[in-house]
Amino acid sequence: MSEEGFRSGFVAIVGRTNVGKSTLMNHLIGMKIAITSNKTQTTRRRLQTVFTSERGQIVFLDTPGIHLARNRLSEYMDNVAYRSVSDVDVILFVVEPVSYIGKGEQQMIGRIKASKRPVVLAVNKSDTADDAQIKKAIETYSAACDISAAAAVSALKGRNIDTLIDILLDLLPEGPQLFDEDTVTDETERDIAAEIIREKTLRNLRDEVPHGVAVSVISFKERPDGLIDIEADIICEKDSHKGIVIGKGGAMLKKIGTESRRDIEELIGARVNLKLFVKVRKDWRQNPMMLKDFGYVDKDRARK
Repeated sequence: MSEEGFRSGFVAIVGRTNVGKSTLMNHLIGMKIAITSNKTQTTRRRLQTVFTSERGQIVFLDTPGIHLARNRLSEYMDNVAYRSVSDVDVILFVVEPVSYIGKGEQQMIGRIKASKRPVVLAVNKSDTADDAQIKKAIETYSAACDISAAAAVSALKGRNIDTLIDILLDLLPEGPQLFDEDTVTDETERDIAAEIIREKTLRNLRDEVPHGVAVSVISFKERPDGLIDIEADIICEKDSHKGIVIGKGGAMLKKIGTESRRDIEELIGARVNLKLFVKVRKDWRQNPMMLKDFGYVDKDRARK
């Protein structure tokens, strides 16, 4: 697929937290790789995925949402989002159909402008707004940032995804295929399993618990018959949170495990024996060593 006219490059998906970036990326590549929930800070690391067609190949970088940093984990997430805009060929700026630009978005717009990269504005959740609201949102963001193209999309409904793909390919340079056409992500099955387990904790637990939860896969082994044995720790910051994660008679932990196992099996195409444990690591979000242990380290900088 490296014929003349073939386009390839990197696209950073940026925007404030909970705007629908990960759901949109899953639709763009046609597979659920990024976890989603209605909780803020769902995406914590930069996740790389690949879309390939006859026209070209797009390497998407899904970044953490912009928000007010309150601890070292939050600072890490913001730094990942901000740095990503300078590492790519095109920036996909995801917003909602509103006419007000918040402080976090204003800071991101400053980084976007400094990067001098082409910007595609994706007005997400277009199924919740009328044409006038969408038009106003495009005008508002276009006045604040130089926009190369704009599209109204719905990540939830999968609306205008093909149109957005065409817009992005048009802006990418001509170049060779960067990854094998079967490549969907550079994430390992172990990493994806950890994120799926974290997604289920986010979806099932009360608001005060999820931000202090991390997941560490301790063991990921395949038996001769193809069954995958996975052992993972769900890390929380407080003893009281541990009780909530486990639930009465272990009911919540069992629910998280059942839902996680089902999704992991669907994704990797194999039967899974999943064992979950809950451990307390007080204030881990402020501890640089623990952040590194739980995978919150800049991959690009770690290679240097």
